[in-house]
Amino acid sequence: MKNNVSVEEWVARFRAIGLDDAAMHKWHRLFEEENPQGHQSFLEWLGLPAERIAQIRNKQA
Repeated sequence: MKNNVSVEEWVARFRAIGLDDAAMHKWHRLFEEENPQGHQSFLEWLGLPAERIAQIRNKQA
C-alpha cells in the first residue's frame, strides 16, 4: 500500500480543480507564510529530498 502522494499526483489534483501555475504558486507562498513548519512537514510527507524541499521553500520567499 502506498503511504503518500507524489508531487505529480498533487499537481494533477490542483489542475483538476482549475488551478494554474500562478494559483499554485500563491497557494505555496501562503502555506509557507502562514505555516512554515506545516509546509515543511507537507513537503516531507510528499517524500521530497531535503535539497528539493529547501529549493521549494526558498523560492516561496
